[in-house]
Amino acid sequence: MKEELRRENLEEILTEEESKEAGMRYQDADIDSDILRAVKEMGFETMSPIQERAIPVLLEGRDIIGQAQTGTGKTAAFGIPMIQRVEPSLRRLQAIVLCPTRELAIQAAEEIRKLAKYKQGIKVLPVYGGQDITRQIRSLAQGVQIVVGTPGRVMDHMRRHTIKTGEIKMIVLDEADEMLNMGFREDIETILADMPAERQMALFFSTMPEPILRITHEYQTDAEYIRVTPKEITVAAIKQAYYRIGKKDKMEALCRLLDYYQPVRSLIFCNTKRMVDEMAEILKDRGYQAEGLHGDLSQHQRDMVMNAFRTGRCGILIATDVAARGIDVNGVDAVFNYDVPEDIEYYVHRIGRTGRAGKAGRSFTLVCGREIFKIHEIERICHTKIRERKLPSPKDITRVKCGKIFSEAVEIMEQKDLQNLKEAILKAVEENEFTLLDLAAAFMMMKVGEEPEEIREEQFSVGQRRSPKQREEKEGRSIKSRRGDETHYGDGRRHSDRRKSERKNAERRNSARKKSF
Repeated sequence: MKEELRRENLEEILTEEESKEAGMRYQDADIDSDILRAVKEMGFETMSPIQERAIPVLLEGRDIIGQAQTGTGKTAAFGIPMIQRVEPSLRRLQAIVLCPTRELAIQAAEEIRKLAKYKQGIKVLPVYGGQDITRQIRSLAQGVQIVVGTPGRVMDHMRRHTIKTGEIKMIVLDEADEMLNMGFREDIETILADMPAERQMALFFSTMPEPILRITHEYQTDAEYIRVTPKEITVAAIKQAYYRIGKKDKMEALCRLLDYYQPVRSLIFCNTKRMVDEMAEILKDRGYQAEGLHGDLSQHQRDMVMNAFRTGRCGILIATDVAARGIDVNGVDAVFNYDVPEDIEYYVHRIGRTGRAGKAGRSFTLVCGREIFKIHEIERICHTKIRERKLPSPKDITRVKCGKIFSEAVEIMEQKDLQNLKEAILKAVEENEFTLLDLAAAFMMMKVGEEPEEIREEQFSVGQRRSPKQREEKEGRSIKSRRGDETHYGDGRRHSDRRKSERKNAERRNSARKKSF
């Protein structure tokens, strides 16, 4: 009941008309009926932009270069043609998908399994580091048509000859730019060099660094470039806002927003691993259920954090952009950009975590100083509007917290027998000089805490003009400051008077020297 109330509160705040343009229908493409049955069961009716452009090309057997972010449906974009190309009766490896992280490999394998549900005989296996390799070897020996794995573990199996590439029909590099950033370039090139000459290849990525261009030139043939622009992938259901905050007040502002909107599940993005760790500790100390995720965590630690987030034991996940790759958790109510992302593509990637499947979502960005220029650049390139908002006031925070406590109290009154407690309270009121209202207010303060202090938001963005009065006040302060600097020396004289005196003394000394000669 508490989660439902919190969701209703968030959805009330996020009231917005949903707009959704219908795309191409799956049945209008040349897709097998068994796959269409699975797609319908998964609840999909029309294709996303990347699916609409990539599926027909891949079904023709051509290579593609696809630029799109996670959350745009690209797993189905390559998964559907891949399943259609696989021969179920041939119990040998026929397709490989390479992913940068264990989480993304598991997620992609699960998605492909769902799409292949009614294609009898097709087996999909994720292979990745951190899992006992002998278990994977046994599964491969039983006959697997599709492998989804990380480059390092796929290389291990190739060296052991437990993965044989002789009958590969299709290979996909998912999040290829991240694999290169993580140092998998040599592994990728070794894997690609071992592929049959007659095979199909698809690359998907968010940004296009130079090494990707070299891979496409060397290992693809007449590949079609498909780019889903930020305009196409901006989700209409996401309400975007930014707040201009002094750097020292960012943490307090973040907590203010968490307390006011009370998202059940939220993601906070930082640009550095160190900031992720610091924020996780600070939020835990303040009573929030928060965990951090970044590349320095062991696989066991990553699994524990993600399980806690998925199951709801942890309502706040703090992550870097690279560590968040492959995270696909339903029901993320809000995304917080504690740091403005360095890359504009990352902004789209971040906010795409919320507002999925037509549900309401919200993104908050904390902006300091010159970062306002980055916000304007994001608006221009992504064809979106990020509205400037004022932080909730201390009274707003108190009101929301009280509302939450009242809801919890009503639930307890409906479910529990409070007779003994009522008698104890009445006795306390009779024995002391206070009223029931005084007692209730004291109990409420124990739960709510002191009213937070005001946070002074940044008054001016860089380059913003001041009013004539503000300029006059600033200039007046500067003149006064300069005068104050020169007003007094050690003996009470002005700097200018002292300089005049020093010049006269120097002239007298020079005159005396001349006379002595």
